[in-house]
Amino acid sequence: MAAGSGAPARLSRLALLAGTALALTPGLATAQSPNGVRTLAPPGAIKVEGTWSLGARAGDFVFVAGMQGVDPATGKLVPDPEARIRQAFLNIKLIAQSEGASLQDCVRLTIYVNDLSKVAPLVDKVQAELWGKPPYPPRTMFEARRLFDDDIVEIDSVFYAPKKP
Repeated sequence: MAAGSGAPARLSRLALLAGTALALTPGLATAQSPNGVRTLAPPGAIKVEGTWSLGARAGDFVFVAGMQGVDPATGKLVPDPEARIRQAFLNIKLIAQSEGASLQDCVRLTIYVNDLSKVAPLVDKVQAELWGKPPYPPRTMFEARRLFDDDIVEIDSVFYAPKKP
């Protein structure tokens, strides 16, 4: 090894360690695929545990994971059913807004509920309240036998959010 050649190697290791530390910092952690798909973890969002991400940006589209009515401050499901549904939509809204999209930029909603007859009217009420007037995004809602944590609702969404130059 030539004299002085250890310095670039040490700097490379330091840069790698700094990059790893930054990537592991909560609220800042995002990863990018070779094709530019970037995972999302905006400040103020719920905390992820396990092998999933809150969302991902792929080109001009933002895909948000199935959201439940978890209060980001407590990490627990909101107790009241209508408030829980509202919180699920607000969790989605936060992630979409972090990428420059609004609820009106939603191009797809898939809503899973544990009881269509009880939960669907609450979903309609909260969605109309948050979106305001039409147009509303295309939506599919169906009853699932069991949702994660025995929840009443989980909402999956896609947004169109062209990248700003």
